[in-house]
Amino acid sequence: MKIIVLACLAAVAVAAKLEDRVVTLLRDDRVANEDGTFSYAVQADNGINTAVEGVVGSAGQINQQGSYTYTLADGTQAVVTFVANENGFQPSSSILPTPHPLPAHVFELLEIAERQRAAGIVFN
Repeated sequence: MKIIVLACLAAVAVAAKLEDRVVTLLRDDRVANEDGTFSYAVQADNGINTAVEGVVGSAGQINQQGSYTYTLADGTQAVVTFVANENGFQPSSSILPTPHPLPAHVFELLEIAERQRAAGIVFN
């Protein structure tokens, strides 16, 4: 019983921290052309800002490039720029995680494999 009461108190405490806030758009510009190209830019009073442009790609897909910005918990702005095309979605930002560097022996193995390919050695 004590656990249930404690869980209820925790739920109320968490819910009390949530804000019921209406977000106002400061800017909402949109252009959609008949040839498939488009652009939009949206800015809100809560710090969220996005701008995207799209064009028709060589295989009929829509290629996009743009950015979005939002405010982090510490008050700083996070900016993500991206390209989305036939090579997929490619974001770029200092807030994105990065892989660990490869150990030195991996580079040695890649060099050995390249030499084997150049010599015509094939493993099936």
